[in-house]
Amino acid sequence: MTLRAALVACCTVLVLSVAPAQAQGGCDGRLIDEPGVLHTPVCVPKDPARIVVVDPTFSLGMGLELDLPIVGAPLRLMSDRILRDEAVRRGVADLGSYFEPSIERLVALKPDLIIGSSLTDSAYPLLSQLAPTLLISAGNWKTYLSRLAQATGREQKAAELLAAYDARVAALKSRIPDQRVSVVRITSWDFQVNLDAPDAYGPFSVLRDVGVRRTDYETAQGNATLKRPDWEELDNLQGNMLLYIVGGANNSDTNGRHEEVTGNPLWRMLPAVRAGRVYRVDAGTWMEFSGTTSAHRVLDDIERLIIAKP
Repeated sequence: MTLRAALVACCTVLVLSVAPAQAQGGCDGRLIDEPGVLHTPVCVPKDPARIVVVDPTFSLGMGLELDLPIVGAPLRLMSDRILRDEAVRRGVADLGSYFEPSIERLVALKPDLIIGSSLTDSAYPLLSQLAPTLLISAGNWKTYLSRLAQATGREQKAAELLAAYDARVAALKSRIPDQRVSVVRITSWDFQVNLDAPDAYGPFSVLRDVGVRRTDYETAQGNATLKRPDWEELDNLQGNMLLYIVGGANNSDTNGRHEEVTGNPLWRMLPAVRAGRVYRVDAGTWMEFSGTTSAHRVLDDIERLIIAKP
């Protein structure tokens, strides 16, 4: 039985034997009532011992970085093999696909806390009957880490992780060459350009932090974070260097789409491609960004490609 099926069928038989999310008569743990946390107030156990996370990116990656006792997560179909292998090494049980995790496996793990992002909000009515459920809506990865740390009493650990990241960013910033870098994702059906913007998605906020300049087309000042150029608009990727992402959650690296794009004359006319300065980067790192570990892997790419190959 999948989580989606359980929601549709209202499988109350599974939840009657599990304690409800909120303690009757008050909270004897941490009462979370902060902006960016859904369905507040949430009573989080003071020292949770069996945490299940229901997204395999921010919640899983940051939870492991904070040394939370995670016992289950949806590991199937993950592109980030490094994070998946680390979760398996730490004994995290696989709940199946992120899109349809197994409710039976989740119940069997007897969690005392469930953690997820706002993307799992539709499942809240059921999850909150299984255990206290903390859903964090922050899109900014640093804010997400801070809120997760505050809710679980790991503020010092989060501060250490962010301090190490900030120190490395500061050390690299002066070494960034004076050039523009374009970045595009090739999917099985379109092109996606994650923007250099105030609310940029994880790896692109790392580029912004360290001072990598994007083209005007790839830069925004408002709330926009993504563009989907067609073939003609692809010409706006006029960076001196081009990084591209293929594969991951789609099969663009195996269904011929990758070869179709890189063999097309419009692709070959891009300045960075003509100059031989086009590099493929890992989809797991760039499209399943999950915390400071991912951020350091993006910084590794910046050192290896942008700084070492100016």
